[in-house]
Amino acid sequence: MQTLYLDIFSGISGDMFLGALLDLGVDFKALERELRKLKLDGYHLHAARRQKSGIEGVKFDVHLTDAHAADCDQAPEHDHAHAHDHAHAHDHAHAHAPSHETGSRDFAAIQSLISASSLSAWVKEKSFAVFQRIAVAEGKIHGLPPDKVHFHEVGAVDSIVDIVGGCIALELLGRPRVWSAPVVEGTGFVQCAHGRFPIPTAATLEILGAKKIAVSQCEEPHELVTPTGAALLAEFVERFGRMEGLTAHRVGYGLGTRNNQTRPNVLRAVLTPDEGVTGTIHDWQTDSIVVLETNLDDIPAELLGHVLEKALRLGALDVFHTPIQMKKNRPGVLFTVLCEAADADRFTELLLVETTSFGVRRTTAERRKLQREFIDVKTEFGAIRIKLGRLNGRVVQVAPEFDSIRDIAAQAGVPVKLVFEAARKASVAVAS
Repeated sequence: MQTLYLDIFSGISGDMFLGALLDLGVDFKALERELRKLKLDGYHLHAARRQKSGIEGVKFDVHLTDAHAADCDQAPEHDHAHAHDHAHAHDHAHAHAPSHETGSRDFAAIQSLISASSLSAWVKEKSFAVFQRIAVAEGKIHGLPPDKVHFHEVGAVDSIVDIVGGCIALELLGRPRVWSAPVVEGTGFVQCAHGRFPIPTAATLEILGAKKIAVSQCEEPHELVTPTGAALLAEFVERFGRMEGLTAHRVGYGLGTRNNQTRPNVLRAVLTPDEGVTGTIHDWQTDSIVVLETNLDDIPAELLGHVLEKALRLGALDVFHTPIQMKKNRPGVLFTVLCEAADADRFTELLLVETTSFGVRRTTAERRKLQREFIDVKTEFGAIRIKLGRLNGRVVQVAPEFDSIRDIAAQAGVPVKLVFEAARKASVAVAS
């Protein structure tokens, strides 16, 4: 398997993604041939070698027919943060409430179009998933169920080509695993139907937030990450972080349209086979969390327990305290909270207000997590839920869920330890 690293220092959009993959070697004619399986009219594709800020790459565009362009000119402006900016990437995933417009497609209609095609099962599955992420985000913004979210006809054509085309291009590359640099967004405002709206736009922020993808802003006064780009990242990227141990066998550049002020408007994509990655390749999940720590030597035990329970109740990933020896030979505890980056300030305040701490240390840590799966196994007392941990397709950890064991024991009227032992034996059988 190959690894595709997306260096998104200048953001990502659907057309920049396709341009980068074409520059890496995806055959343009093969892409056109596969997209024709959608039986979607009203557009033609264009890909050309160009330069952006002195960087040569591929500029990919979806050109609409005259009839569709006329529809765009006559279409009313919709309340969506991306009814504004066609300069970055022609990312037209415009969504709005249901209406009687003939020039619109809802999410269900787009699903039907893709389902009826002769595209591969993998391309269909991934295209559905990317569109689903956009529809869920738009539905939340507009107060609609996802299948009722409408895309203006022109936006629908561009979005379908960019999203389905992106999935096709990945398949033509051999379905590489995808890693990415941290997400960087611009600053400022965009114009929408009801006025100026801050960057990141609502849809982009919803899509990234739903996958718990962290985003940071830079000084560039433009939108860098479009909803389509965010949805592609959320669906395909397994790991966000800096390049680590990658050997660049091929490098491709997808060009945007705008001339940015602080950085070239390009998406750099690096492709390398497994032998080009230092160390063993694993399929574990990765993310980043915040670790909050404070040393305490004067807190009552009851208060310590209260803060621990409250932090867990408020959504901390984990909370624990460890005995330590502090200065002046005083015994104390190291109180630790693990949380999402977005929650770090809230839990810092909790520690400063609810404990005797005068300061909290904060660090960011990368996690490596097994692929997780929950299944039910049969025992003499009933079905018990167990958690499986897989690494490279192999089950390496099996853990019965204690809540399930406790509930079954209560229903059966037997000691918890008996059900626990039965669950343990069933788990061993699954692992083997």
